[in-house]
Amino acid sequence: MLKSLMVAKAKEELEQEILVKEEEKHRYLAERAPPLNMSGLSLGQLQDLCRELHAKIDVVDEERYDIEAKVMLNTREIKDLNIKVLDLRGKFKRPNLRRVRVSADAILRSLLGSKHKVSMDLRANLKSVKKEDTEKKRPVEDSDWRKNVEAMSGMEGRKKMFDAAKGPAQ
Repeated sequence: MLKSLMVAKAKEELEQEILVKEEEKHRYLAERAPPLNMSGLSLGQLQDLCRELHAKIDVVDEERYDIEAKVMLNTREIKDLNIKVLDLRGKFKRPNLRRVRVSADAILRSLLGSKHKVSMDLRANLKSVKKEDTEKKRPVEDSDWRKNVEAMSGMEGRKKMFDAAKGPAQ
């Protein structure tokens, strides 16, 4: 409810501000450009009036151009000062980056330009491994582990303990 009241109040103030600006505009125009009275003027007087209006238009255009130049200069100066402030802070506005999938060939082409002629086939540079080599390296002792217990036991006492634990089960 509070939020809706605040929005309604802001809307009313905005409407009042628009009305005030319109009134100021009409008052300014009434001061600067009084209504023309052209009734009963001769041809020469009308030409003089046109020349006078044309001179006023030229003056206003010059003022408008000068003001626009000042505004552009000020905005440029504000941008430069903002950049200096960011540099002094050490914080830079980072752009949002998107992931782009690019092949190695495309990257090299963009970096080297026309100098890039070798294609980057990464799989071609891999070392080939044969299955036979890996099988030869495996130990042959993949048989039953019980057969190797006697060969693996180094001390007689441990072998007897092992046999004693195994004995009643047989």
